[in-house]
Amino acid sequence: MKPFIRLLILFFGLVLTLPAAAQNQDRQKIESAKIGLITNRLNLTTEQAPQFWAIYNEYSDKRRDITRQLRRSSKPGGTAPINELNESVELKQKLVDLEKDYNAKFLRVISPQQLQELHNTERMFNKMLMDQLRSN
Repeated sequence: MKPFIRLLILFFGLVLTLPAAAQNQDRQKIESAKIGLITNRLNLTTEQAPQFWAIYNEYSDKRRDITRQLRRSSKPGGTAPINELNESVELKQKLVDLEKDYNAKFLRVISPQQLQELHNTERMFNKMLMDQLRSN
């Protein structure tokens, strides 16, 4: 009986961790594709690339944190209390402020044309990703 219980525990442990591992692998593939597309479209020089990616990764982490907070504060359906609505507006303002701050940081490393291309490429990538998700 003991070997069967061990086998059962091992099986359920694997079943529970496989979706998380697959999701992480998918996230890494998506991130790699995004990095490749941005690198290609911005045509970064060898001097620009390390500085750009350090700034971009910091910006992405901060943007992701604010976006997560925004999703948590926005409860679907029903009416939200005024403090939740104010929190949502404040988080949206934080996103705008973050973009303004990081635009200035990016412009120390890349040209205005490259910055515009970065924003265009991010929008294009997100649209392609959403289209891909909808078709699956």
